[in-house]
Amino acid sequence: MNADARTTHYRACHLCEAICGLVIQTEGEPGNEKIVSIKGDPNDPLSRGHICPKAVALKDIHEDPDRLRRPIKRVMNEQGDANWEEISWDEALDTTAQRLVDITQRDGINALGIYLGNPTVHNYGMMTHQGNLFRHLRTDNRFSATSVDQLPHHLTSLWLFGHKSLFPIPDIDRTDYFLMLGANPIASNGSIWTVPDVKKRIKALVARGGKLVVIDPRRTETAQLASEHHFISPGTDALFLLAVLNTIFSEDLAALDQLAPFTTGLEEVALDIAQFTPEFAAMHTGIEADDIRRIARELATAEAAVCYGRMGVSTQAYGGLCQWVIQLINIATGNLDKPGGSLFTLPAVDQVSSISPGGFARHRSRVRGLPEFDREIPASTMAEEITTPGEGQIRALFTGAGNPVLSTPNGRQLDEALEELEFMVSLDPYLNETTRHADIILPPTSPLEHDHYDIAFHINAIRNTTRFSEPVFDKPEGSLHDWEIFTELGNRVATLLGLDPQPAIEPSQIIELGLQMGPYSHQQLSLAKLKENPSGIDLGPLQPQLPQRLQTRDKMIRCNTPEPLADLERLHHEFSRPHHGLLKLIGRRHVRSNNSWMHNYHRLVKGKNRCSLLMHPDDMDLRDITDGTTVTISSRAGALQVAVEATEDLMPGVVSLPHGFGHNRDGIRMDIAREHAGVSCNDITDELAIDALSGNAAVNGVLVSVVAF
Repeated sequence: MNADARTTHYRACHLCEAICGLVIQTEGEPGNEKIVSIKGDPNDPLSRGHICPKAVALKDIHEDPDRLRRPIKRVMNEQGDANWEEISWDEALDTTAQRLVDITQRDGINALGIYLGNPTVHNYGMMTHQGNLFRHLRTDNRFSATSVDQLPHHLTSLWLFGHKSLFPIPDIDRTDYFLMLGANPIASNGSIWTVPDVKKRIKALVARGGKLVVIDPRRTETAQLASEHHFISPGTDALFLLAVLNTIFSEDLAALDQLAPFTTGLEEVALDIAQFTPEFAAMHTGIEADDIRRIARELATAEAAVCYGRMGVSTQAYGGLCQWVIQLINIATGNLDKPGGSLFTLPAVDQVSSISPGGFARHRSRVRGLPEFDREIPASTMAEEITTPGEGQIRALFTGAGNPVLSTPNGRQLDEALEELEFMVSLDPYLNETTRHADIILPPTSPLEHDHYDIAFHINAIRNTTRFSEPVFDKPEGSLHDWEIFTELGNRVATLLGLDPQPAIEPSQIIELGLQMGPYSHQQLSLAKLKENPSGIDLGPLQPQLPQRLQTRDKMIRCNTPEPLADLERLHHEFSRPHHGLLKLIGRRHVRSNNSWMHNYHRLVKGKNRCSLLMHPDDMDLRDITDGTTVTISSRAGALQVAVEATEDLMPGVVSLPHGFGHNRDGIRMDIAREHAGVSCNDITDELAIDALSGNAAVNGVLVSVVAF
C-alpha cells in the first residue's frame, strides 16, 4: 500500500504534562489499521512541532501484546498459585458491584479503599465519570498519586488563592530572571507547568540576556543549560528559600506593585522568618550566604523574574513550606500576575470555576491521624489502613490506573498488605506489581481508541490553547472505555442499593458544555469548531487576571497563612541540631519515562541501563566502592542491591535512584519490563517520612547507608 492510501490523524500526546500535538499516519483497512508514522504537529500552537521519545512509543502501547483486552479474574489452583481466566464483562461487573456492596454494607463504607494513579488525569473519561461509581461509595479511605507528588502545590494554591487548581505558571518566554529549584523540565517537559519545547525556551531566555539559576542536588540536564547552578543538600530548600525571602525583607527589596491593593500579611511573615538568615541557611544547604543574598537581590531587582520549584522541593519533609515560600517570593517582588513573572491560565474548559476548591484536615486517617486533602488521605498510610484491625479497616480496594507497589513509600510493605484484602478490583490495562493482587482486572480501551481532551493540563499551560483529539482507531467489539466501566459499575451498585441507575452522557458532551459555559463562549467555541481545527486553537498568551481570578471569598491574598507560619518552628528545631553523616537519597527523571508501565516498550528502555545508583566519587572512595559494582543501599524501611555509577554531577553526600523500576516480582505480564527489571527505589523510601504540614510523602532526602555488596 502506498503513502497515498494513508490516513492522517491529529492528536495530543497524553503521556506527560506537555500534551504535545501529534500527526499520526495509519494505513490498512478499518479494523486492521496500523500506525506507520508519529511526528510532531508543527501547527499546534502550544508544542510548535516538538515531541519527545515517549510520543513515538504510542504505537508500542497500542500494539503491546501484554496489554489486557478483556476482563480477567484470579483463580487459585490446588498448589496455591494464581491463574488468570478471561471472563465476560457482565460477570466482571456484576461480581465487582456485588462484592463492593456486600463488604461495605457488612463492615461500613470505610471498609472500601480507593487508589487512583497518575494516569487518571491523563485520560479524561477517568476524571469525568469516576463519580458515577464513587458517589454511591463515599469512603474516607481515598488515596491517589497526589500525595506522593504535587499535594504541596494544591495546598498552597488553596491557602493563598482560594482554589486547589489555581496555579501560577512561570512565564518563561518573557522573563528576565528564572530561579528554579528541584525541577528538571528538560527531562519532564515541565510539571505543574505544561511547557513543551522547553529546551528552546531556555536557550531563548539566555540568548536575550536573561538568566536561569538552578538549585538542585544534581547537575541535571536542565542545570547543564543554566546560567548558574548550585548544589543544595536535599531537604534544606526551605532554608534557602526563607533566606532569600528574609533578604528581600531585610534589604527593603519588597515591592508589591500591582498586588498591593489586595495583598496582606507580609509584615507578619517578615517578623516570623527573621531568624532564617542566609548564614543560617548556608550552614545546612551548602550554598554560601553571599550567593544567597546575591540571588535574592538579582531576583528582586530584575525587570521580570520568577521563582519555581517542583518535585525535589515538593516530595520532601518541608514540601508545604517550600511551595508556600516560593509563592511569597513571587508576591513580595511583585512578580505574581505579571508578564515575565508567574501568571494564571484561563483555559477554555475551566476547572477553577466548575469544580470544588478543595479542603484540608476535615478528617484524618484512622491509624496515624494524618490530614485529608480534597477528601483524600496520604497514600503513605495505605498499608497500615489495610493491616490494622478495627472499625474502618480497609477490606476491599479499588485501584484505577495506578501501581502503588512501585510508586508509594515502602512498596514492599504495601505489597504484603494487599494479600490481606478480602476483595480487590483494578481498572487497569496491565497485570503489574499491584494488580497481580486483584481478584478482577477491568481493562479499558487503548488511549488511541477513544477521544480525549486535556482537562487537567490546559490549566498549567504556558499559553492558553484548546484542542480536542478524536480516536485514531475504532473501539474494538467487546471492549469498554474507562468512563463506560465507571458508568456500568455505578449503575449496578445503585441497583443493589435500591437506587435508580442514572444515564450517563459521554465525556465529550461534558467538554461541549464546558466550552459553551467557559471564558471564551463569546468566540462560539464548540466541539464542532475544535474538530474543524484538529491542531488546536490559539487563545493567546497568559495575561494578568488579579484580583478577579482569585477564588478567596474576599478576593484577597492573605500571606500570613497560620499553618505554614506554625511549621517554621519544626524547621528551625530540625536544623538547630547536629546532623549525622548518612547519605541522602533523591530520585531522578528521564525523558523516556514517567510511569512504571512505560518500561514495557522497547523504544523507551533501549540503550544503557538507567536503573543505577548515582554516587559521587568521593563518597565511593570513602566506602571502598568502585564504579559499576553492586552495592547495598539501606534505610529504616529496607535494603536493596543495585549497580553504582560514579558521577561528579551529584553533590557529595547524595545518591540518586530513578523511580518506577522493580519489575522482578512474580506474576506480572510485562515481558519487556521484566527484561529491564531494575530495582524499586520505593522499597527503601520510608512510609513514616512525610511532610508533617501537608501529609505529602517525603521520598526525597531519605537517609540511607551504602556499602559494597
